Amino acid sequence: MAISDISENALKVLEKRYQGKDEKGNVVESVEGMFRRVSDTIAKADTKFDNSVDTKKLSDEFFELMTSLRFMPNSPTLMNAGRQLGQLSACFVLPVEDSMEGIFDSVKNAALIHKSGGGTGFSFSRLRQSGASVRSTGGVASGPVSFMRVFNSATEAVKQGGTRRGANMGVLRIDHPDILDFINCKADNADITNFNISVGITEKFMEAVEKQSDYDLIDPKTKTAVGHLSAVKVFDMIVDHAWRNGEPGIIFLDRLNRDNVVPTQGDIESTNPCGEQPLLPYESCNLGSINLVKMLRKTLTGYEFDFRLLGATVEEAVHFLDNVIEVNNYPLDIIGDTTRATRKIGLGVMGWADALLLLGIPYNSDEAVDLAGKVMGYINNTGHAASARLAEKRGAFPLFSVSTYKDGPAMRNATVTTIAPTGTISMIAGCSSGVEPVFAYAYIRNIMDGTEMVEVNPVLVAKLKELGLYEDGLLKKIANAGSVENCLEIPEEVRRVFVSAQDIKPVDHIKMQSAFQRYTDNAVSKTVNFPKEATRNDVREAYLLAYEEDCKGVTIYRDGSREEQVLNIGKVNKKDDAGVAAVADGVPGHVEPRPRPAVTKGFTEKVRIGCGNLYITTNYDENGICEVFTSTGKAGGCPSQSEATARLVSVALRSGISIEEVYDQLKGIRCPSTIRQQGMNCTSCPDAIAKVIMKVSKLIDEEANSGIATSIVKERETLKNMQQAPVMGDVQVPATSGEIHVCPECGGPVEHEGGCVICRNCGFSKCG
Repeated sequence: MAISDISENALKVLEKRYQGKDEKGNVVESVEGMFRRVSDTIAKADTKFDNSVDTKKLSDEFFELMTSLRFMPNSPTLMNAGRQLGQLSACFVLPVEDSMEGIFDSVKNAALIHKSGGGTGFSFSRLRQSGASVRSTGGVASGPVSFMRVFNSATEAVKQGGTRRGANMGVLRIDHPDILDFINCKADNADITNFNISVGITEKFMEAVEKQSDYDLIDPKTKTAVGHLSAVKVFDMIVDHAWRNGEPGIIFLDRLNRDNVVPTQGDIESTNPCGEQPLLPYESCNLGSINLVKMLRKTLTGYEFDFRLLGATVEEAVHFLDNVIEVNNYPLDIIGDTTRATRKIGLGVMGWADALLLLGIPYNSDEAVDLAGKVMGYINNTGHAASARLAEKRGAFPLFSVSTYKDGPAMRNATVTTIAPTGTISMIAGCSSGVEPVFAYAYIRNIMDGTEMVEVNPVLVAKLKELGLYEDGLLKKIANAGSVENCLEIPEEVRRVFVSAQDIKPVDHIKMQSAFQRYTDNAVSKTVNFPKEATRNDVREAYLLAYEEDCKGVTIYRDGSREEQVLNIGKVNKKDDAGVAAVADGVPGHVEPRPRPAVTKGFTEKVRIGCGNLYITTNYDENGICEVFTSTGKAGGCPSQSEATARLVSVALRSGISIEEVYDQLKGIRCPSTIRQQGMNCTSCPDAIAKVIMKVSKLIDEEANSGIATSIVKERETLKNMQQAPVMGDVQVPATSGEIHVCPECGGPVEHEGGCVICRNCGFSKCG
C-alpha cells in the first residue's frame, strides 16, 4: 500500500480513532498493520465453508480492496476486527416494551451496544401515553418522552473507549396519543442531545393531510381510538419544528414495512440513528461503502464510469460484508441469532459529489439524477447477483423460505444495499460523504500554533490549478463564503458545476435522494439543506415532495436554524462585544456565577403540591433574580430534590442564563404524587419553582417599567452578552447550549449531513 495515497488529515484520523494503542494511549499499530488486522480477520470466515481456501490470498484481496480506497467497511469493523472486543456492526434496533422491566432491559442493552461502538434505534410507540393508568402500581404512566430522557442520560454516561460516541434514534408513531409532546421534545437544542428523533408517518395520516381531515389517536395498549387531531395542524407542527432546528425528521413506516423482506417476523418500527437502516427488533446490520471516485477512468475527453471495475468491487464488497457476519462478536446473544437469521448487509456509496465534479455534471441537474439511477441500479443488481452466488456456496439466509424472495433465486442476504452517511470513512478515502453534495468547498482550520490553514476540496484545487487561479486570496474568499457561486473570478461554467449544498434547491436534494432510493433495498441517509431565509412552506413542500417521490424518510436542516449556530465557514479568532474569551479548541468561553449580594429583597409563595405545601422564596437585587430557596410543610415531600433544584436555578441565573431558559427546562415536569390529585396548579416541585420565578420576573419587569429598578434592564442586556460565547464567523455560540456548533474535540468546523453532525477535520461524529 502506498501510504502517500492517504491524505495527511486522514492519517491523523486513523491514528486518533482506529489504530491500536497501548494502555498509555501510545499508538502501537501502523496504518498498514491496521488494514492487515482487518483483512486477516475477515478472510478467516471463509474457512467455515471451505477448509481448502487460501486465506492469505483472500486477505491480500481484502487488503487491496481497502487500501486502494475503493471500499471501506463501517467504523466498528475497522476499529474492532481482530481485537478482543470484536464487535463489528454499526446499526442496531432494540424493542422498548410497555413495562418497567422491559424499558430498563432496553436501557441496559443499549448501554452494552454503545460500549461496543454501535448506535441504536428505538420505537417508543408501544409505551402507553402520559396519564394512562398503571394497574400494577395504581399510578399513572409518564409517557414515552419521559423515558426517552432516561435513555438519553444512560447514553451520556456510557463512554466508548474514546473512539465512538453513543447515538440513538427515537421514533414515535404519528397516531400515538403523546405525539404532540414528542414533536416538541427537542425544541430546546440542549434537551435529549443523544437522540435524533423521527415521527413515524403512516399512509393513512398522509391521506388525511391531503384531505385536510382529522385522524385518530390510538391507545397503544388497547388499540382503540382515544381521540383525534387535525392532520394538517399536526403536519404543520412537524414542519415548524423542523424549520426551527431540523428536528424531528420523518420516516414513512408503511414504506419501510412494504419492503420488509421477512414480514412474518414482525413489523419494522425503527431505524438506526441516521435513518438509513430499517431493522426488526434485535437486528443489527454491518455497512460498507464504495468510493465512486475510484470507479472513474480517465479518457481523452475527461472521465467516465468504469462499470467493469465497479462490478468487481461490488462482488468483493458483498463477500467481505457477508464474512463480517460470521466473525462478528455480537453484544447480546439474541442480536446475534436475529442478525444471522436474515444476514442483512448494507452496501452503499461515497464520493458521489466528487465523481460528478470530475465528470463535469452539476449535482442539481437532470443528468446527475439520471446517472444516479443508472449507477445505483447497477450496484443493486450486481450486489443481489453476488449474494445469490454466495447462497449457492454457503446457503440462503435461514428465513429465506418465509421471505418475499421465496419465488426467486436463493439469497445469502435479506438486504444488500443501503446509502449511509460516511463521515469518517469518506475522510479516510479522501472523498465527499455518501450521496451528499459538497457542504463547503473551503474552510479555515485553526492550527495548534495559532496559525490558520485554508482547507480546500481537492477536486476544486485541481480545477483552479488547471485554470491558473490557485492563489491564497481566492482560496480565503471561497473559505469565507463556503461556496464558489459569487466568486466571479472563476468561469461561469465551472461555478455551474461546483455547486455546494447551500446552492442547491431543496427539490433537487429530494430528486437525488429519490433516484438512489429507487435502487436501494433499505433507505437513503441524506440531509436536505435549506438556506437560512427558507420559509416553513418551503420545508412543507419538500416533505410533500419526498412523500410523492416514494422516499422512505426525510431529514432537513435550515442553515443557521440551531440557536446561535456557528457555521463551519467564515472567520475565526474573534471576541464578542462583552470581551468574553474566544473559543479555543472548541471550548466556549467560561462564565463564573456573579457572587450572591449581601442584601436582597424578594417574595415567598406557598404552592400546593401532592405531598403538602412547598414554600418558594425568590430573592433579587438590582441585577435581577439571584437566588431561590425552598422549604416543605409538615406533610413532608422530597425536600432534598426541591432544594437541589433551587440551588441549580440560583447558580444558573447568577451565571447569566435567561429566566426563559430555566423556565423552559423545568416547566411541565411531572410528579405522580401531584398529578394524581385534583385542583393542583402545578405538576411537580420543579414545575412550581418555574412558575414562581417567572411570576417574580414579571414583577421585576413591572418595577423596571415604573422606574423603581431601571438598572435591571441594562444589567439583563449585559447578562445576555455574558451568556454568549465568542464570535466564530458571523454568529455566536451560547455557552449553555447542548447543540454542537464547533467540533468539541478539535474546535474545527462541523457539517450537517446524513442526519448527523461531523467534523471533517478530526473525524468527530455526533452519531458515531
